[in-house]
Amino acid sequence: MPLNQGLIQVYTGNAKGKSTAAFGLAVRAAGHGLKVHIVQFMKTGDYGENKTLARLAPEIEVRAFGRKGFIHRGGARAEDYELAVQALDYAREIMLSGRADVLILDEINNALYFGLLPLEAVLEFLAAKPPQIELVLTGRNAPREITERADLVTEMLEVKHPYQQGIGSRAGIEY
Repeated sequence: MPLNQGLIQVYTGNAKGKSTAAFGLAVRAAGHGLKVHIVQFMKTGDYGENKTLARLAPEIEVRAFGRKGFIHRGGARAEDYELAVQALDYAREIMLSGRADVLILDEINNALYFGLLPLEAVLEFLAAKPPQIELVLTGRNAPREITERADLVTEMLEVKHPYQQGIGSRAGIEY
């Protein structure tokens, strides 16, 4: 049962929960028979959610485009730029193929913030969105041009975080 009307959603902000919200939407959509594709920018596939979502194939498919390690602003490698372009090209292929009802571009806002993709390329991608596909963009630092184009924008606000108490990332909770 394809969607009659697909919208553009953005989950951004400095708090945790952006990808988690998008993955929750993926599970909900799959539960209603919708086909979901998740394209991850700047990530490898070794996260707890990827392991679980892989069990939900073919209703939910995840493809990660990233190298191991973190990218610091101004410290991207040539490989990071190439992987970001590959991710956007793959997402475009999925979006235009009709193989997805929901398409999640996980961490694409960070890819923009780090300069791995030109803003114009992502705006052109949004302009090419077929009307029946739901498009979700996650990541900190969503550009104003992206949030203006979106139908729904949620900003996660960090009020308190265990990192502030010296508690590091925990398997199954933060990743």
